[in-house]
Amino acid sequence: MGLAVFAQDGAYSAFTPYSVYGIGNMSRPGTAFNMSMGGVGVATRNRRFVNTLNPASVTARDTLSFMADFGLIGQATSYRQGELKSFNNTLNINNFVISFPIYKSSAFMIGLTPYTNVGYKFSYIEQDPDIIGHTGTLGYSANGYGSIYQLFAGGGVTLFDNLSLGAQFIYYFGNIDKTVDLIFGDSSSRSIYSGYVLQLNGTTAKLGLQYEKPISSGHTLTLGATYKFGSKIKGHVTDFAYASLSSQTDTIRNNVSSPCDNNLKFAGELGVGLSLRRAEKWSAEIDYMRSDWSGSGFDSASGFASVGVNTFSASSSQSIRAGFELTPNRNDIRYMYKRWTYRFGAYYDESYYRFNGNTVTAYGITLGMTIPVYMGYNGITVGLDFGQRGRVTDNMIRERYFGFNVGFNIFDIWFRKQRYD
Repeated sequence: MGLAVFAQDGAYSAFTPYSVYGIGNMSRPGTAFNMSMGGVGVATRNRRFVNTLNPASVTARDTLSFMADFGLIGQATSYRQGELKSFNNTLNINNFVISFPIYKSSAFMIGLTPYTNVGYKFSYIEQDPDIIGHTGTLGYSANGYGSIYQLFAGGGVTLFDNLSLGAQFIYYFGNIDKTVDLIFGDSSSRSIYSGYVLQLNGTTAKLGLQYEKPISSGHTLTLGATYKFGSKIKGHVTDFAYASLSSQTDTIRNNVSSPCDNNLKFAGELGVGLSLRRAEKWSAEIDYMRSDWSGSGFDSASGFASVGVNTFSASSSQSIRAGFELTPNRNDIRYMYKRWTYRFGAYYDESYYRFNGNTVTAYGITLGMTIPVYMGYNGITVGLDFGQRGRVTDNMIRERYFGFNVGFNIFDIWFRKQRYD
């Protein structure tokens, strides 16, 4: 059911004009657990949740425990450019991941989550276009939708009781559709319909490590690091264009499909993090992520590069994320709300592209909680995200958004031998 929703045509997984270029808008990484803490996870070791951001963290678990996480994400966004304003809502599946032990201090996880999303639709009508001859009005519209997903599988092992190592295989795949229409009001002028269909895939690997150091009674310091390798973008770019006059249609380019340029690449990524926790009472973490897209080849590639008068250029992206969580009393038998886990986080992101030479930044705060359900570590995680991207100066579009995410945390014990009948 989840795959069917992921693959549906014409649905917007995200809606932002900043997804026009490159491979779209980067999805917020991690599960609801990660997102409700500002997106941290590089140095997170929590046996109650699946942490997908560092493959080394998969070993932080109870023996014989099976865990799964299924998440939904939605966002309400207001847009402003000068005096123009608009509003849009989106809702989609965010992730599905399962994790289970392999042998003693080793474990495995496999999952599916969005990597990038494309969603935009805008238009305008020019009353007196600067074109030789009488063409009447000129209508311009652009529309795009689609996603690139990442299917991952990885494992980890703990050595010497405090050093954990992990590795993850990642497969990128997905389709992106982009269309541009030029429609003349004069019936004697030919309107132009054109666009691209990007069918993309690629493979890469991610390495992770975490080192734990007890520093006092009940307190543990964890250092984490991840590195994801860059990889070539494979697949095909289909280009089409045709002109229409009344009932007659002339084909200019009819679904011309060509392999992706060998210079197109998914960028690598480096992440480092530091966390401090006190048993299962509280934890705090700060992460830094950096990814260099300047050599991705998007700047001049058909279907990826500039549209209209705006100039697009790939650059380096970076982000700083911080989060804190607190559980008042996990074993309280009198007050249910004291067993809940409360979270707070903040983040600052610089996107992997520039518009007209301007860096696109986003910042926000996150809130969340996990409500225990039934037995074990089963629970429902709810998170909120309040943020802004872009600004109203330099002819840019400012987005102010309110996002929410819900995660269903599933826990069970496998291969348990009954001692009494």
